[in-house]
Amino acid sequence: MFPKLVINTNKFRHNLRYLLDESHKFGISVMGVTKVFCSDPKLVQIMIEEGVDFIADSRIQNLKTISSYIPKVLLRLPMISEAEDVVRFSSMSLNSEIDTIRALDHFAGELDTVHKVILMIDLGDLREGIFDFEDVLTTVSKILKLKHIKLEGIGTNLTCYGGVIPSIENMNNLVKIKRDIENEFEIDLPILSGGNSSIIELLKSGKLPMSVNNVRLGESIVLGRETAYGDFLDNMYNDVFTLEAELIEIKEKPSIPIGEIGMNAFGKVPIFIDQGNMLRGIIAIGQQDVDYNELIPFDTVKMLGSSSDHIIVDLGDTLNIYDVGDKLSFRLTYASILSLSTSKYVYKEYK
Repeated sequence: MFPKLVINTNKFRHNLRYLLDESHKFGISVMGVTKVFCSDPKLVQIMIEEGVDFIADSRIQNLKTISSYIPKVLLRLPMISEAEDVVRFSSMSLNSEIDTIRALDHFAGELDTVHKVILMIDLGDLREGIFDFEDVLTTVSKILKLKHIKLEGIGTNLTCYGGVIPSIENMNNLVKIKRDIENEFEIDLPILSGGNSSIIELLKSGKLPMSVNNVRLGESIVLGRETAYGDFLDNMYNDVFTLEAELIEIKEKPSIPIGEIGMNAFGKVPIFIDQGNMLRGIIAIGQQDVDYNELIPFDTVKMLGSSSDHIIVDLGDTLNIYDVGDKLSFRLTYASILSLSTSKYVYKEYK
């Protein structure tokens, strides 16, 4: 059945094992991030088999589906409205708002358990986290008064929103904040989570401060690259996930629509360049499943555009000759893996 997301489990296992070895040799624990493939059970099982230290996802709905003896972590700041589920289906969550942490404490009390939190610090990327140090201390003091919450550590997120790259300087700043908290309140914080796949170059070079003892890895596993500069990593595969889509029409047509141009299916007025007639193909997948700009053809196919259920391509300069019913194959980006994994109209094949 097509369209089909093809997942090479051997390559996935290889990438995961390599990153686990690189992290563990520096004493750094790994949260295996499952959100990009929607906590696919086969891939989660491989993570468990290979020895990730935590299973982590941004959606509590995904964590609900995972049965694991390995601790589960909610990465996105919890909504107060989902606090009960967060306590039920994860042992730890990333937080920055005391009102949310109080809600977690309430439900942890009702369930007679203790919920662990990592307090997020904003080092300048300007997504989640407490920005002002005095606010950090105030929040910590309030957390320590809660009976069913354990402050397990602090963490930060970089590159995802503002593109701020992890550096020795901002990592040392995070280390200092941890030490200041420990000294101020005479406590020990077991976890210092330094970030995501953008931290890999610091880790591999041995320049990551020793106090940083946790990383959250997702994109590097599925794409074999670090995310600060987008560089592919040696000894890693970048084609763990590929897409196969079927051609449902191949015809020679003009390159410019005929008639008055108005809005397309997405409310935008398209602009076309006259390239004469071209051999145009349509594959049976569309914007509802994936952004065509995030597909990288294996053949010399030119991507022309899409509607909700169709992607139109130029087959005029391809290396191969195609017939209706043939399949086009594509490498994928993080964004396309995410959307294809989410679409219920895309089938999966494991190799």
